Amino acid sequence: MLVPLLIVAIVGYLLGSLPFGYWVARSKGVNIFEAGSKNPGATNVRRVLGAGPGNLVLFLDALKGAIATGWPLVGAAVLGWPHAAEGQAAFDAVPCMIAGLIGALLGHSFSCFTGFKGGKGVATGAGGFLVLFPLGVLVAAVVWGLTVAITRYVSLASMLAGVGLTLAAWLLHASPLILGVCAVVTVFVIVRHRGNVSRLLAGTETRVGAAPPKP
Repeated sequence: MLVPLLIVAIVGYLLGSLPFGYWVARSKGVNIFEAGSKNPGATNVRRVLGAGPGNLVLFLDALKGAIATGWPLVGAAVLGWPHAAEGQAAFDAVPCMIAGLIGALLGHSFSCFTGFKGGKGVATGAGGFLVLFPLGVLVAAVVWGLTVAITRYVSLASMLAGVGLTLAAWLLHASPLILGVCAVVTVFVIVRHRGNVSRLLAGTETRVGAAPPKP
């Protein structure tokens, strides 16, 4: 089991490391690490370059999370690894899927292609959980949408969406493994938003529709 976990985690990290926000902004002549909030995530790309590039980055970041999480199912179904020994339960792909998701989140946030800088993992995590725990993502999406509509703070919506995901896993009696990874990823996302938390408390956080922060 260890070899598949390592393979999936490494592939997940490399997929997650693909810096789509940086590349899309570069194609428009912008270094996203020097513009707006200097974050390569979809929110900052959208603020700096508009809805088209921002939505493209959102889709690509979510896609890499979904692929990193979902491709272990191919390993289990097609490649047949690891084979279950006689008398043992069939191979459970969920641990490998979780390894792929965690790898993708780490790659997105600490990309080896951009000097270990990266985004906050919200879109990549959402793509991964869409494969791993789709009902939880639906709950998180509702929480996210309501929070943005009421407060116009994307950062707050992203953190509360993570909390909603974890609560959904608990209330829907998801497996302890799924509940645990939801909680860990939520904490990770909140920690990645610590700068936003400081600005929220200070009343200086940028709202949806506002001009991007000056360097």
